Amino acid sequence: MNKFEFFVVLPLFALLFSCSARIDGVVREGGAADITIKTSLEPRTQALIRSIKGFLGEALDEPALDGAAISRSMASAPGVKAVSLKNTGPSSLEGTVSLSNVGDFLVSNNAKHQFISYSGGQPPGNSSIIITLERDSAPELIARLSPEVEEYLSALMAPVVLGEDSTRQEYVSLLTAVYGRSLADEIAAARLRVFIEFPRNIAKIQGGDARGKLAEFNIPLLDLMVLEDPLRYEVFW
Repeated sequence: MNKFEFFVVLPLFALLFSCSARIDGVVREGGAADITIKTSLEPRTQALIRSIKGFLGEALDEPALDGAAISRSMASAPGVKAVSLKNTGPSSLEGTVSLSNVGDFLVSNNAKHQFISYSGGQPPGNSSIIITLERDSAPELIARLSPEVEEYLSALMAPVVLGEDSTRQEYVSLLTAVYGRSLADEIAAARLRVFIEFPRNIAKIQGGDARGKLAEFNIPLLDLMVLEDPLRYEVFW
């Protein structure tokens, strides 16, 4: 099992937040990996989450993103060794997630819902990771990741959680009708930036850009929230 199967976790963590975020990773031989997450909610989304929490009777002084609660639920997810997410503000958090073996992360008993394809070996250019996220498998993956994340995305009526076949434009129109244009624009503009360094120069990449050993991915959150089309990421090194 190659250590760089760690790449698979990155699109899933984007689903945590309707904002711009950054993820950096350190990967190790044998499949272990440490990821650093830093993110915060945009103002309109923060106000919505607080409003929902208030309606449910939760204390308004509680953080809109509860780092401790997400840490507790993610700690039991398949393949996760340790989680430490802390609030740096009422709507922001940062921290690390350690994976004992990235090949086990969110592994499913359903063969149809496996989303990693990996091959490794020599010579250079013969190792690869292919990741595909589809509507049929995404709800199960999110549910195993964290109930808090699932509830959060349900509040935003994300088709990826609700199992609905919506286009990007249909989802933006729904958000606009229910929550207003400002919040819809926040989600439509949100992106996840991911930086990964590989042990050898990257020979081929799909879904991102490569400079030598460094792969960079700039992923629109809207694509992940809707999955109108399957998302496919490939790295060959």
